Amino acid sequence: MKFGIFYELQLPRPWNEADELRLYQDALTQLGTADRLGYDYAWVVEHHFLEEYSHSPAPESFLAAASQRTRNIRLGHGILQLTTNHPARVAERVAVLDLLSNGRCEFGMGESASITELTPFGRDMETKREVFEEAVSAIFPMFTKVGTEHHGKYFDIPLRNVVPKPVQKPHPPLWMACSQLPTIERAGQHGFGALGFQFVSADAAHAWVHAYYNAITKRLKKLADYQINPNMALVSFFMCAKTDEEARARADGATFFQFALRYYGASQNRQRPAPGTVNMWDEYNRWKRDNPEAQEAALRGGLIGSPETIRKKLRRFRTSHIDQVILLNQAGKNTHEHICESLELFASEVMPEFQHDPEHDAWKQGVMSGEIKLEEIDTDAFKDRYGKLSINPGSPAQKAAATG
Repeated sequence: MKFGIFYELQLPRPWNEADELRLYQDALTQLGTADRLGYDYAWVVEHHFLEEYSHSPAPESFLAAASQRTRNIRLGHGILQLTTNHPARVAERVAVLDLLSNGRCEFGMGESASITELTPFGRDMETKREVFEEAVSAIFPMFTKVGTEHHGKYFDIPLRNVVPKPVQKPHPPLWMACSQLPTIERAGQHGFGALGFQFVSADAAHAWVHAYYNAITKRLKKLADYQINPNMALVSFFMCAKTDEEARARADGATFFQFALRYYGASQNRQRPAPGTVNMWDEYNRWKRDNPEAQEAALRGGLIGSPETIRKKLRRFRTSHIDQVILLNQAGKNTHEHICESLELFASEVMPEFQHDPEHDAWKQGVMSGEIKLEEIDTDAFKDRYGKLSINPGSPAQKAAATG
């Protein structure tokens, strides 16, 4: 099992002048710590205009800085939006990061799931999948060929040589953002690694792994000429401390993250409110005061607890044959000190048990070769993206989001 860390670069209100500077510098320090401790991956999102939820519009710049502070950890675009970027610019940025990191770039792709992000770039929810798939077909020849051209519905690119070329041949490993079960299956069908940005139980993980690997082994349909990447990763809320009680006390940001996802997910096309009209941190604290039992239940989920508690949970995930667990603890107002302490404690007392797993390697080889046949599991019970939080859809901020 591999372990990654995950960054939306969240910054809840109220904002002070130096907060964004501190946010970025602390996150770079955390990546350096994770590299030193032996974590396998660092994933950084691309989002635009999502106040409080994500202040990460330029992951290529952040990851380039991280490449000079780290030596071994894989640096992942989790993801680059193919809907809001030109294909040539995507190919250039991926290749440059691969060069700067000496071949440690991971190329995750996605569409964006909100008209707040899409509309300013001239895109919409109805055509974003078409744009994504056309961008994929345009990008991959750019990594290997001296000259390429593309003439499609959404992009018209004359004959040019896109330089530089990446270190990894034919290209860095490919991943696709998956916020729902159908996209997990779609990632498998296209031969991409699946970045499962949802928060699921071990039972759900078992079902989703089966759905993914059945798609990649039985229904493969590549969008272009690229090397497939059979890998299934799932994000989990994370905070490791000496006791369960201490970990839950330090992990309040996990429920803010979960709250914001569900809060905006209820609005039409996941529209965000107009700038400055909603204080999400205040909305979250109002919900928390009104729903103390739900808050406590949420904190008991994920990988939040003592080393022994987290070990028990990971043993269940291991039986699901997840390839990578991506740990999310830069969320809400979780402190830099607690994040670093959590990374240290997990690496010293939990990670060694799970990092080298020959049984999983043998299982995966058997599945990909066809020697192991996976059953088709009914996944209807495992489609909740946001976790078990109850949010009032009639609250002021959701009304503001719905009306734009």
